[in-house]
Amino acid sequence: MPLINDKNTEKVSLSPEESMKRTIHTFQIRAGHFTASEKKDYEELKDVFCIPYSEEKLDFEKIFGNKNPVVIEIGFGMGKATAIIAENNPQINYLGLEVHKPGIGKLLGEIRKRGLKNLRIIEHDALEVLENMTADESVSAFHIFFPDPWQKKRHFKRRLIQRPRTDLITSKIQKGGYLYFVTDWLPYAEFGLEQLNATPNLKNKYEGYAPHQEWRPETRFEQKGLDANRVINEMMFEKV
Repeated sequence: MPLINDKNTEKVSLSPEESMKRTIHTFQIRAGHFTASEKKDYEELKDVFCIPYSEEKLDFEKIFGNKNPVVIEIGFGMGKATAIIAENNPQINYLGLEVHKPGIGKLLGEIRKRGLKNLRIIEHDALEVLENMTADESVSAFHIFFPDPWQKKRHFKRRLIQRPRTDLITSKIQKGGYLYFVTDWLPYAEFGLEQLNATPNLKNKYEGYAPHQEWRPETRFEQKGLDANRVINEMMFEKV
């Protein structure tokens, strides 16, 4: 993934909102073990199921070969839940955005094993993909499951679920579509609920937190949170 050139960035006058979106990453590249099978699947399948990053708008009908609705998942981790959801909903197309190579390799293996035709991946910063590759009102939904909560106050600016980032995400959702956010970190849940409520053109489908959506499978990461007695909070907001 290309790195931002700080010297070049300093030459451009950006508003605080633009600066947040463009120069502050909401993720960190995790040091993870790339297993032999993940590496093999990554090398063999990347060119088949991964879409290269570019600054051209995505043509979903061309990519998937149909006009089915498209759901984007930001940060799918190891991808098991992503694969299960895609397998259970063949009438919906899914696009996963991730920068963690072992997770990408793992999901590529799941795509091959399950014979999925409705799932593709972009290995790049999600905000840049949304800004440069995703047309406005072209996506039916966003799934954001257990993003990094950035627990320290000085890192709050890195949180994905906050304005103006939620404004950007919302601009890509079709009317009637939704944003589904799940976290096991209560301070982030409270912060995120406040930010989503303040985002124009979004309306909470429920009063406060949403009930668990039965079609979303539990992940190993989620189980770790439950084992640590953390509460899973879910939010479902619709585009109006």
